[in-house]
Amino acid sequence: MRTFSRPLLTQQPTLPGHQDDAMDQDKPVRQDKPVAPDKPARLDKLLRIAVNLISAAIAAFFARATVLFYLHTHRLIGGLFVIEQLWLVIAFLIRRPRRTVSHRPVDWLVAFGAAVALLLRPEGIHPAWGVTSGFALQLAGLSVSIISLLALGRSFGYVAADRGVKTRGPYALVRHPIYTSYLLMQLGYVLQAISVRNILILLAATACNMSRAIAEERVLSETPAYPAYQRRVRWRMIPYLW
Repeated sequence: MRTFSRPLLTQQPTLPGHQDDAMDQDKPVRQDKPVAPDKPARLDKLLRIAVNLISAAIAAFFARATVLFYLHTHRLIGGLFVIEQLWLVIAFLIRRPRRTVSHRPVDWLVAFGAAVALLLRPEGIHPAWGVTSGFALQLAGLSVSIISLLALGRSFGYVAADRGVKTRGPYALVRHPIYTSYLLMQLGYVLQAISVRNILILLAATACNMSRAIAEERVLSETPAYPAYQRRVRWRMIPYLW
């Protein structure tokens, strides 16, 4: 009688690095969940878009009033101020995101309060000397604004924030030349169209811009470079005055 022997099943040795391959094949594959966008970053982006759109709408409304006045009277009052506002709208749309921003409500209030200047209207008294000198002031203000914005590049903001310290160009003379240009432009506008309304708006806008300058310096003073810049450039907006 013939007997048959069953072949013995031998276990193959496991090579290093492949010990858990078989076990891994039985495990379900874990898929990483998509990373949701950071909510504060999304809110910040939406806020910047909203501010840009509101600023553009206000500037357009201001330009409309100036154009309508020109069509009725054929006198271009505040025309250079309109050009500056359109330039600022472009600067808003291409500005650089800030590193830090003030969260104080009063800083936001004075920033938006400065937009009261766009309530200036061409109606009022238009003396010949006021129209001429007002045009000269607006031309000077527009020049300072353009040069300052070119020096800033995309580091342009509305609310007090840290977008870097700029020291070249007009920033070597005063620390806030943009606000200097606002004062020149708005004062020139008021000289071209003198009224109690426009004078009150000029005072309110100037007070808001001075408060913005102080708020910005409080934020920037936390950076190492700004205190040295303050010691080197003494004046905020007006040389030998403030």
